[in-house]
This record gives sequence, C-alpha cells and structure tokens, in this order.
Amino acid sequence: MTDTATIDIPGYQAGTWVLDPSHSEVTFSVRHMMISKVRGTFGMKSATLIAPENPLEAKVEASVDVTSLDTNDEGRDNHLRSADFFDVENFPTMEFVSTGAHVKGDDFFVDGDLTIRGVTKPVSFEFEFGGFGTDPWGNYKAGATAKTVVNREEFGLTWNAALETGGVLVGKDVTITLDLQGALQQD
Repeated sequence: MTDTATIDIPGYQAGTWVLDPSHSEVTFSVRHMMISKVRGTFGMKSATLIAPENPLEAKVEASVDVTSLDTNDEGRDNHLRSADFFDVENFPTMEFVSTGAHVKGDDFFVDGDLTIRGVTKPVSFEFEFGGFGTDPWGNYKAGATAKTVVNREEFGLTWNAALETGGVLVGKDVTITLDLQGALQQD
C-alpha cells in the first residue's frame, strides 16, 4: 500500500453512482484441459458506488446474476449452474462489498469481500479508469475495467476430472473481469 491519503482522478465527481447494466459486463476465463481457456459471461444485477470527495474512501456494493451464466455451450452452462459448481438454485447471485481502496505505484485497487456459493473471501480488484463524460441525455457517466484472479476451490467450486494424459479438466485460477459503466445520480 502507498502512504497516499488521497488520489486525483481527472473527471471524478463525488456522489452516488449506479450501474448501467446495458453497458456493463462480467466475464471470466479458466483453463480447460490445461491447454486452452474457456470464457464466459454473467449479467450484472446491480452495483452502487458511494463516492465521497476522496476516491480512496469510496464504498462499492455489487451483485452478479449467476443464473445468467453463458459460455456458448448449453450443456456446460447447465453443468456450471448445477450443485457441482455454482448451485444456482441455492446461490443465484455473487456479491461484492468493498472494504477499502489503495494505490500501489500507478495502480488503483478496490479491496473487498467476494461471496460465491455462500463462501466469502477477501479479494482486490485492480481498476483501470476508462474516463468520464456526459451522454446526449445529460447523464454524467464513468467507465472502468476491474480485474482479479480467484482460486475457485476456495469458494467451494471443487468439481474436477482427471485427464488420461495427466492434469485435470478445469483449472483452479479464474480471472474475473468487470467492464463497467455507471451514471452519477442527480439530486
């Protein structure tokens, strides 16, 4: 962590920011058969950012619709939704609640608790700000990309299959990427 008490983000405005789900996406990738990656998406359910004057004191809460999982393979999607993996019948969402933010070098991180399948673990998302601007309808918008890597087994997603050639079918590390757009709420 840095000793920086505040950070300057050009275009940043304090207030309440709400996710624009039609311009936001959650993607993931994981090793398959140890030779390639499988990618998929989840739909964003909601996200709110309470942004004070100091961005390092911002608070984020987000919810992802796990039932919307899509890897372009219906059979695989149904298996991932089953009790072998996400168990969407009992755990239809993933949740994130921030616990802080920090700067390391030139990189900005949002720390928090990620809950998947009822298991909560601390994670840090590295944020890249895309910028700020006003849309044609007068809404002040912000864009950002956030990325983290989690070990799926720490969240109870432990199903796997051994391969005859050695190794396993599904890798442990999952890269989660959020492409987000939000709007500053008007008072």
